[in-house]
Amino acid sequence: MAFHPSAHVDGFARASLPPESEWPVMNLTGTYAYPPVLNAAVLMLDDAVAEGHGDRPAIIAPEGSGWRTISYAELQRWTDAIAHVLTGELGLVPGNRVLLRGFNGPWMAAAWLATLKAGLVAVTTMPMLRSVELRVVMQKSRCSAALCDARLMAELAPAAADVPSVRHVRTWGGDAADRLDLALSAPPRAYAACPTASDDVCLIAFTSGTTGVPKGCMHFHRDVMAMCHGFAAQVLRAKADDRCIGTPPFAFTFGLGGLLCFPMAARASTVLLEKATPEQLLQAIAATRATITWTAPTMYRAMALAMQASPGTFDTSSLRQSVSAGEALPDATRTLWRAATGIEMLDGIGATEMIHIFIGASGSDVRIGAIGKAVPGYTVAVLDDNVQPLPPGEVGRLGVRGPTGCRYLADDRQSRYVQGGWNLTGDACSMDADGYVFFKARTDDLIISSGYNIGAPEVEAAVLAHAAVSECAVVGVPDDERGQAVKAFVVLKPGHEGNDALARALQEHVKATIAPYKYPRLVEFVASLPKTDTGKLQRFRLKETT
Repeated sequence: MAFHPSAHVDGFARASLPPESEWPVMNLTGTYAYPPVLNAAVLMLDDAVAEGHGDRPAIIAPEGSGWRTISYAELQRWTDAIAHVLTGELGLVPGNRVLLRGFNGPWMAAAWLATLKAGLVAVTTMPMLRSVELRVVMQKSRCSAALCDARLMAELAPAAADVPSVRHVRTWGGDAADRLDLALSAPPRAYAACPTASDDVCLIAFTSGTTGVPKGCMHFHRDVMAMCHGFAAQVLRAKADDRCIGTPPFAFTFGLGGLLCFPMAARASTVLLEKATPEQLLQAIAATRATITWTAPTMYRAMALAMQASPGTFDTSSLRQSVSAGEALPDATRTLWRAATGIEMLDGIGATEMIHIFIGASGSDVRIGAIGKAVPGYTVAVLDDNVQPLPPGEVGRLGVRGPTGCRYLADDRQSRYVQGGWNLTGDACSMDADGYVFFKARTDDLIISSGYNIGAPEVEAAVLAHAAVSECAVVGVPDDERGQAVKAFVVLKPGHEGNDALARALQEHVKATIAPYKYPRLVEFVASLPKTDTGKLQRFRLKETT
């Protein structure tokens, strides 16, 4: 595949792409046939203002005891001011990498858009990362600068000092004399966007660490638009009067898409919350009249339980869609949310490597038990160990091809993720004759006990259906007799005591709900479950304790 001429002066990103022989097969036709020159920030922001949407709300964020609304035109002014700082004051050149560290909010959004508009490469990080983790990210991506919320500088400062390539660190908020927000005190100056190639890297997204060492996933300007033109436009059907809200941070591409790129591409608005408990998120939905929620199954379950515990307290009547991703959606959680809100949840499988969701279904396309079908433009298959398609109904490795795909930054795991032109997502699934995909487990969470294949999420869903259970995680543990035994880690609802009698009751409940051989032979009651900053369960942490 021939590259378009790059606008990058610093060629590190393109030079660090894996060999094209290790890329997946790509679909760049029809909706996804992008022009040679494309800057994603221009399409999402500048074009919106040029089309007459300048006065429309782009971002709604808490301010004091109320809410502040930032229009598309105001967001453009913030973005241009930051872009001038990056390339003017700091002297950065197209292709340089910029680490972004902050909570979801207007400044984080403007910093991300400014980075892309200036032709730089955004390296967006989770707010909870520590110095040792930030140091690895900056070293691996060779960041030239960092933009950071002043409240998060304690961990960034020592990490940046240890990375020679980081020449500049600027903050927003706080009291630094050169802080970014002071740039808005100068007269507004339009910024001429860098004419980046559609296949110039604009984003290095690091995986969230559910399986250990994070990987840097390199995405082009066209990839950002592909997720907007794919899932958001054709499955979610986002429109200009939508208002998005949720919890995933921008460093998690689920959040970047759902809470920034998708609403902007649709000329809609987004509610950006720094943090939210289930009750706070429900209150914000009511206060802002949000229409689309984005969060993980664990949060939906907690919100549904809060609504169940306090009937009539939370108004969710403005919602039209609720999107779940990041981990398996148990039927018990789907049912709870539907009972609480009347909304049939939109489940999806996505991956940082693919940038966003590539399998999903909404409305009348939802089929009970299935995640959904391939997003238009993507092809999915269930493959055997030789990367050959399996017949309908058989369980195998999920493979996907489409307009986006895995390109790791300097990582030998590229050849494991991409095989035979397929992106192998690490999901064990089956597919019916109509193309609906049924999730069984992550391939590394498939428990083999006495010769039976047991999917951890299926057992978790059965345990969660018990009235005493708040959260559950299931793993396979070594067993001399069976090879592996099923073990459940259970968080109980208030008022329930974890004892042998309840453990036996849970085991009998599972036997009565799914095939008896799948029941957890071991039950451990715990106060909480290990999760990533995005709310995804870290089963590997539980395996380490057994």
